[in-house]
Amino acid sequence: MTAVDRVAGTATDGVQEGSRSRVVTWHDPSVSSDAVASTGGLEFLSGLRDGIHPPPPIASLFGMRIREVEVGRVVFEFDPDESFYNPIGTVHGGVVCTLADTVIGCAVHSTLGAGVGYTSIDLQVSFLAPLTSTSGPVVATGRVVRSGRRVAFGRAEIVDGRDRLVAEAAGSCLIMDSRPTPAG
Repeated sequence: MTAVDRVAGTATDGVQEGSRSRVVTWHDPSVSSDAVASTGGLEFLSGLRDGIHPPPPIASLFGMRIREVEVGRVVFEFDPDESFYNPIGTVHGGVVCTLADTVIGCAVHSTLGAGVGYTSIDLQVSFLAPLTSTSGPVVATGRVVRSGRRVAFGRAEIVDGRDRLVAEAAGSCLIMDSRPTPAG
């Protein structure tokens, strides 16, 4: 058995000592995407929070939950665990980036009408403190700071369970209106 086999868990001699596992269950993503097409952003996100719509797969994978939603602002909660660790024993920065991108995007989504979508253009994250499995619950707040017809700009703040700021982010989203344009 090679060191790579031990790290990757591909060894044929059974479960490794100290192994942990995590099971992820998710819903058909078309259920949510169909609801997005016919529901305004605030109504859709409120439905996610209230359990009316199933969460998107990424939310199930990361265990992200919406705590609050209003026009231009969302608050999500996330409980980090060891399954998100990098080799140095802290939560991987990509998890923090995903959380920041999610709350910025959802804050933008909360301002959009039915049939209007968005996608991330960019994301700049400043990491201020590490997260571990004992840091939670982690709370991420996303806010729209400026929105135009085609691009919206947002900010995210991520704090740990002791209300310590662990990351800040700024990002922008392309607004994509798939509704038919009126003839005229």
